[in-house]
Amino acid sequence: MSTAALLKAFEHYKTALLTTYQRDGTTSVDTPVRIVIDGDRVLFSTWQDSAKARRLHGYPVADLRPCTSKGHPTGSPIRGQVHLLEGAEAQRASRLLSRRHPVLQGWGVPLSHRLLRYEALHYELRPFDEGAIESAEGWPD
Repeated sequence: MSTAALLKAFEHYKTALLTTYQRDGTTSVDTPVRIVIDGDRVLFSTWQDSAKARRLHGYPVADLRPCTSKGHPTGSPIRGQVHLLEGAEAQRASRLLSRRHPVLQGWGVPLSHRLLRYEALHYELRPFDEGAIESAEGWPD
């Protein structure tokens, strides 16, 4: 399945359930994140000292599935490689996220990060070639 076809499931969603893993690749943690599609990748952000950022640093593979704003999954997961963006790419991700989520990512999150002295990190997830995860065992209904 092509990357465009995999990401089509996320077109109408502003939130996705990101599943990150501990260094050993077995223990998983689900977290809803605000997303934006940019070509063949999904962009999202978190703050520098978050557990999510530590897990992504230790094991940069994650699963993503469409979900409601409260984190209830609504679609099939895809697995991909996660990469920390820097410089101009991080600035582009920040702009795209703030356009897609003007109140939250354009105003609320940057203000709270400044007040709490958090540094925002921006990531991209690029789906693996094999596409969707064959087995969705262990995923909440």
